[in-house]
Amino acid sequence: MTEVLFYHLTESTLEDALPGLLEKSVQRGWRAVVQTGTEERRDALDAHLWTFRDDSFLAHGTDREPHVAEQPVLLTTEANNGNDAEIRFIVDGAAPPDVAAYERAVFMFDGHDAEQLEKAREHWKAMKAGGHAVTYWQQTPERRWERKA
Repeated sequence: MTEVLFYHLTESTLEDALPGLLEKSVQRGWRAVVQTGTEERRDALDAHLWTFRDDSFLAHGTDREPHVAEQPVLLTTEANNGNDAEIRFIVDGAAPPDVAAYERAVFMFDGHDAEQLEKAREHWKAMKAGGHAVTYWQQTPERRWERKA
């Protein structure tokens, strides 16, 4: 069964939290795919990941570029797994694909966005009903992740 994590952003933005999680995934030797809800969001994250920190380089690409299969981190709006990723990040309330093909699926949602909160609740119920090992993590005021369920 796929391990499914729900990350409730309360103290930082997706742009602040996602790059570090992607770096940790790549350090583990995993390929990652990030599914956004819109092409505009995908493109904004693409630009951000090139510049999020001066001392970092996170190789990545989008599904609109060539050589998708070679990308260690792939940004997409689609349900496919074009780079054979082991971990899938689902952000902005995007509709998740079947997560059974992944070792881990991570739902990241903005705690200040009512629509994203509602979609996260729906996804939580669906993942639990699917028999996945589901955990819920919320940010502390220090921006650390604390397991709540």
